[in-house]
Amino acid sequence: MNYPVWEVGFGSGLVMAIVSVVHVFVSHFAVGGGLFLVLTEHKAYRENDTGLLEWLKKHTRFFVLVTVVFGAVTGVGIWFTIGLIQPTATSNLIHIFVWGWAIEWVFFFLEITAALLYLYGWQKVERKLHLIYGWIYFITAFMSMVVINGMVSFMLTPGDWLQTHNFWDGFFNPTYWPSLFTRFLFSLALAGIYTLFTATLQKDKALRAKIVKWSLGWVIPAFILVALSAWWYRGAIPGDVWLYARGAMPTATLYLKLMIIFAVLTFVLAALAYLKAARLPFAFAVVITLTAFITMWSFEFVREAIRKPYVIYDYVYGNSLYVRPIPGDGGFNTENLQKKGMLQTAKWVQQREINEQNMEQVGKEIFRLQCMSCHTTEAYRGVKQYIETYQWDEAVIAEMLRGIELMREGVMPPFAGNDQERLALARYLANLTPQVKPLSLKDGEKLYASYCGVCHRSAADEPAVEFFKELEKEEAMEILDNLPDLMEQMPALELSPQQKQTLYEWLKNR
Repeated sequence: MNYPVWEVGFGSGLVMAIVSVVHVFVSHFAVGGGLFLVLTEHKAYRENDTGLLEWLKKHTRFFVLVTVVFGAVTGVGIWFTIGLIQPTATSNLIHIFVWGWAIEWVFFFLEITAALLYLYGWQKVERKLHLIYGWIYFITAFMSMVVINGMVSFMLTPGDWLQTHNFWDGFFNPTYWPSLFTRFLFSLALAGIYTLFTATLQKDKALRAKIVKWSLGWVIPAFILVALSAWWYRGAIPGDVWLYARGAMPTATLYLKLMIIFAVLTFVLAALAYLKAARLPFAFAVVITLTAFITMWSFEFVREAIRKPYVIYDYVYGNSLYVRPIPGDGGFNTENLQKKGMLQTAKWVQQREINEQNMEQVGKEIFRLQCMSCHTTEAYRGVKQYIETYQWDEAVIAEMLRGIELMREGVMPPFAGNDQERLALARYLANLTPQVKPLSLKDGEKLYASYCGVCHRSAADEPAVEFFKELEKEEAMEILDNLPDLMEQMPALELSPQQKQTLYEWLKNR
């Protein structure tokens, strides 16, 4: 909110996902692939296999092009993207771990230097020195992962850092070790998977079979161990985080299923490839790489989803607002904004006052500042489709915004602004859709899912359903108007008469 907003029509969150997952898929190969290179070179010398050695020289060029060139470009892309999409979180990560980043950049410089020396050192330096270059590359690449893992895992589980603000408490956070082991094991699997690209192009079937089997010998054991490590990782995540993930928007559950399915599929394909090593086609290498990529993509989406509504858990919300007041936050925390208002605090707004004439324009600005980090109007996570589907009008939207962090069971931050600003946002959102069309009985299910389904099942034996089925229409209408009187934890829903009647008739027919 204290930075300009980067508007991306199809969703800034989707841009971040694409750039980051592509880079992660390459950077993990850079770690595992480094160990693969040096151990394969040892193997070739030990077995006096000139064919394997000649192939390894060509594979080294492929490795450097992918990791050093493409990997470095996507790495810069990540910094560029997060700096635009999440400037507050980026600033916090840099300031909290400034020496950690400095150390990582030293390792990265040594890693790149060693990779180039290893590539151009073939037949130009003696065998022993060339192997030293290879070991230096792997060790520095691995240490780069060791350092970055501390900052990345911190975003999900900051642990005691929230109280102590101690560097080491944040770095060695609850998920540090399981995350490091999981990522390193996956990097070993990727070393073998990427190798299939150059291995399947070999004309010599005997050499192809040898390389493929050697490569898959990295993939198959690594995937077995990754499953155990991932279970360890799951156990280190706080229970309330998983509780949020299984709420009204279980994105994590969906991607967890995808991760399991494609991890098993990758493992099965690797086993089949091992049996057909001598005749393995290049297309097979592409397919198994895609299944591994989707596995990694799903893992990263699970990690992101269970962190919602935070970008740094329990410290900074996804919309760059601080969870609670802290020194130097500039007032950009929920508590302050609910008292003083957003328009009087935010730096990058055109409107400072609200009146009947500019309410919709103010609402649009508030949407940009508070909602656009996760939502668009009509594209990725578009809000318009929800408004159209559930037939929300301005009054209903305004009431929902009052307790939005409760209605979505912890996956959305609270609205940060005063009542006038909340009404302005409701006006803007309501005007995204045409005039609300008449409701039919079938819309009752949508209304129930929207307003009641967060807490209550829709089955006929659900106590809430049975309760309403026993009521007369007038009594039911009065209760729907005064839900907090029935139970104070329930929200006050401002349903239109048509919506109340449709919901009641649907419940009566359950």
